[in-house]
Amino acid sequence: MSEIHRQILPIPDVSRPGPITYDAKAPDTSFPPIRPLMPPAQAPNMMVIMLDDVGFGATSTFGGPCATPVFDRLAENGLRYTRFHTTALCSPSRAALLTGRNHHSVGMGGVTEIATSAPGYNSIRPNTKAPVAEVLRLNGYSTAQFGKCHEVPVWQTSPAGPFDAWPTGSGFEHFYGFVGGETNQYERRHRTGCLHRRHPLGRTHHRPQ
Repeated sequence: MSEIHRQILPIPDVSRPGPITYDAKAPDTSFPPIRPLMPPAQAPNMMVIMLDDVGFGATSTFGGPCATPVFDRLAENGLRYTRFHTTALCSPSRAALLTGRNHHSVGMGGVTEIATSAPGYNSIRPNTKAPVAEVLRLNGYSTAQFGKCHEVPVWQTSPAGPFDAWPTGSGFEHFYGFVGGETNQYERRHRTGCLHRRHPLGRTHHRPQ
C-alpha cells in the first residue's frame, strides 16, 4: 500500500501506473482498492474549548480556584499548554486560535462589528491562511463546531450568505450554534449548518421544524 503524501492539501489524486485493460477477463486486469481518506496512524482526537470572559488561570486545570473536573480529566490524558497570547477580545482570540496565526494577519484586529478596510482590521481571513479545521478535514478527520461563532464578517451573517467564513466554509463539516457576538438566551436562534433554527422559551432540545 503506497504512502499518502500529505505535504500538499487537498491531497492530490494519484494516477494508476501501468496499462489500462479493456476486458475484465484479461490477466492484467487489476485495480487497487478504493481507499477512504483517513487521518495518519496514531493521530489523536482533538477538541478545542474556548470560553469567553474566563481568565487563563481561573480553572483548577491550571491551578485556579474554579473546580473544573472534566477539564482536569481531559488534561490528564492530553497536553497542557501554558503559553497563550491573549488578544483581550472575542473575535481576534477566536481567529488566532482557529488558525494558529496572529490575529492581525487573518484580518481580525478587532471584533467583527467594528471592522474597517484598514489592513488587519477588515474581519476577512485571507484565502492564503487556512484554518486548522480545514487542515484536519483534508487529512481525513471528521470536524464539527458547536456554540458561538464570532468570526464571520457582519455583512455575511444573513441567510443569504455568502458562507465562506461560516464554520461549514472554514473546515467544519457540521455546525450547531449561533453566528455573532451574542444571542437571546430565552428565545435562542441557532444555526444547523447554514439553516436557521428557532427555539422559543421552554424548548430545551433541538427538534427539526
